[in-house]
Amino acid sequence: MKQILLFFITCSLLLSTAAHAEKITIAAAADLKFAMDEIITGFNKSHAGSEVQVVYGSSGKFHTQIQQGAPYDLFFSADISFPRELVKQGQAASEVKPYAVGRIVLWSADRDATKMTMASLADSKITKIAIANPKHAPYGKRAEEALRSAGVWDTLQHKLVFGENIAQTAQYVQSGNAQVGIIALALAVNPELSKKGGYYLIPETMHNPLEQGFIITARGAGKPLARQFADYMGSKQVRGIMTKYGFVLPNEKAGK
Repeated sequence: MKQILLFFITCSLLLSTAAHAEKITIAAAADLKFAMDEIITGFNKSHAGSEVQVVYGSSGKFHTQIQQGAPYDLFFSADISFPRELVKQGQAASEVKPYAVGRIVLWSADRDATKMTMASLADSKITKIAIANPKHAPYGKRAEEALRSAGVWDTLQHKLVFGENIAQTAQYVQSGNAQVGIIALALAVNPELSKKGGYYLIPETMHNPLEQGFIITARGAGKPLARQFADYMGSKQVRGIMTKYGFVLPNEKAGK
C-alpha cells in the first residue's frame, strides 16, 4: 500500500513540475549573439526547469515574421522603431523598453583595422567590403549612412557584399570572403573576433543612433517566464554584460 501511495505522490510531483515548467522563444537581433547567450545562462540559474530558446537574425525580418504570426514571445530589435510599430498594431503585450544603443566599427581578420579610417576603404588592395543588407538590417542602414557621410558610398558599390544580418556579415570577413567589414562593436569585442585584426570605432556623428528596444509580443502575453525575463534585463548582472560587449546603456553617454 505504501509503495502504491509513493507511486502516486511521485507521479503527482512530476506532473506538477511539468505543468509549471515554461518555455519561451526570443527573437533577437544578431548583434546580441554573444551578450544574450551570457544573459540567458545567468537567467537559467535562477529558473531551473524552464526553457529559454533564442533565434538570432535580422530585426527587419523578425518584424515581418511577427506580423505574420511567428511564434516569438519576446522581440529584441536593433532598431527600436520595429517594436514600436508592433505596439501600435496591437501585436505587443508590453510597452517598448529601450535596452541599449549599438555602435558600428570597421573590422578585419587579417589586417590592423585600428589604423584604418573610412577613407582606407578606397584602397585598391581592398576588393570586398561586407556590410549587412540595408534593406532590412539596422546595422546595414547605419553602415550605409556612415559610408555616405564619408563620401564613399557611390565609389565603393562594386566592392560591397551584403550579409543577411550583422552576424553573417562578420562571418564573411572572418572567413576571408571580404577583407574588411562594417560590423557591430558587440561582435568585434568578443574574444573569438577581437584576437584578430582589431577594429576602428566609426564616429557616431557619421550615422543615426542605433537605438535598440524590446517588447513582450502578443504571443508572450500571459506567460510569467516572458515577464520575468523582461524584468531580468534591468538587473545589474545584465547591465554589466551589455557594457562588456560595448553597448551604451539607456541614459548613459557613449565612449569615444
